[in-house]
Amino acid sequence: MVLVLLGILAVYAVPRMINTGDFYARGFHDQSLAYLRYAQKTAIAQRRTVCVTLSSNGISLSMASAAASNTCAATLPGPNGEAALSARSGVAFSSTLSNFNFDALGQPVTTAATPAQAATQVLQVANVSRSITIETGTGYVHE
Repeated sequence: MVLVLLGILAVYAVPRMINTGDFYARGFHDQSLAYLRYAQKTAIAQRRTVCVTLSSNGISLSMASAAASNTCAATLPGPNGEAALSARSGVAFSSTLSNFNFDALGQPVTTAATPAQAATQVLQVANVSRSITIETGTGYVHE
């Protein structure tokens, strides 16, 4: 009986433990979700524009130096104090990304010269079934 259980574990559990790519992808998804929530909450708390710059494998944040300004000049450290969030090799966003800002009310706006409300953003990390959605009107960040 013990040998049968060990055989089942060897077939199903060991390959999942060895393939860590899925774990890293899920971790990057969770960190990205936290980063975006942090950006929105910082914009509301500081009453300043927070710029979100997205790349295929990372997120960086910056903040306007003055409350009335829409130009982000100061780097905003993330929730853990790091300058930017970067994925491990082999982990990346799989959706089309566009940079956007959170205004002082926490609403997403485009980075164009004429501020306009941004379309609903959906971010998808490769190998993760859930996606991150940033709502148009409210800026609510959720899975």
